[in-house]
Amino acid sequence: MTKKATIYGKPTCPFTRRARETYAAKGYEVDFVDVQADPSRLEDMLRLSGGRRRIPVILDGDEVTIGLRGS
Repeated sequence: MTKKATIYGKPTCPFTRRARETYAAKGYEVDFVDVQADPSRLEDMLRLSGGRRRIPVILDGDEVTIGLRGS
């Protein structure tokens, strides 16, 4: 069974890029959501993050991580 993570961020953000690389290296299937290109998905990200505009926002199963914590 493949692990899946959804990562919300911007393609130009180095922290978002690092999160995507880190999760992929851990064997995750990564769904990247470019919140800059799709404002409706930005609203999804803000709901998950409690309104915080810090990226990346990572959804791993039921766990939400805001920012890249030591990955």
